[in-house]
Amino acid sequence: MTVPRFILNDGRSLPAIGLGTWPMSDAEARSAVAEAIRTGYRLIDTAAKYGNEVGVGEGIAESGVLREEIVVTSKLRGDDQGYEEALRAFEQTRRDLGVDYVDLYLIHWPLPRLDKYVDSWRALVKLREDGLVRSIGVSNFTAEHLDRIIDETGEAPAVNQIEMHPAFPQAELRQANAERGVLTQSYQPLARGRLLHEAAVKEAAGFHGVTPAQVVLRWHHQLGVLPVPKSADPQRQKENFAIFRFALREWEMERISSLASRRLGGDPETHEEF
Repeated sequence: MTVPRFILNDGRSLPAIGLGTWPMSDAEARSAVAEAIRTGYRLIDTAAKYGNEVGVGEGIAESGVLREEIVVTSKLRGDDQGYEEALRAFEQTRRDLGVDYVDLYLIHWPLPRLDKYVDSWRALVKLREDGLVRSIGVSNFTAEHLDRIIDETGEAPAVNQIEMHPAFPQAELRQANAERGVLTQSYQPLARGRLLHEAAVKEAAGFHGVTPAQVVLRWHHQLGVLPVPKSADPQRQKENFAIFRFALREWEMERISSLASRRLGGDPETHEEF
């Protein structure tokens, strides 16, 4: 299957769907990642905080696919925010993954109380300039956080990975990302399965002959968002990956978007991840 790609503001590109790995263990990640890559996934998402970078790296190595064909994403944990701290933390991530470079490296949370995310961002810029990271971005940043790092460094993130799903469609933040040339990635794109029994989702699935999960992931794609659903089940991985053979009708998109209620995870203004 040919998977569409998103062009980033740094000229690089990302496949239009990825595999999330939280909260997999090393052993689970090793198996899930290898299987997903054999299925066709070429973007694998992990983080230092997940504690499974070793397993992710082993899965990539065992997949039988050339490293250069795979986009490896990881994230800087809160304990390692700061300029020198971030540089050291990245080296540990690189060792744990068993790779020479990381394709996409993100600041996991802004942690505004610490007020270190600008210094952390400067470290990511250096890693990119040194060729150790291909693209750099952030996760869980608000428009205000984005503006601050852009204003103080002159460097815009390539990606902002945020919680997003039909229960929390993030229209304003998606617009803010787009206005700044930042691609929106979505984690928890299936809202932990909570929306798969909604009538709007089930009826669209029945009409198109697909699963409810495929409907929700297709909804992300048609909004111009890159989802990273987590699954260790080979069949579900295949189903999640197969979202490029059908298209939702405009009124189906609108109906699914109307399910909006609330976020499931932390608020970037107050959440503390260490």
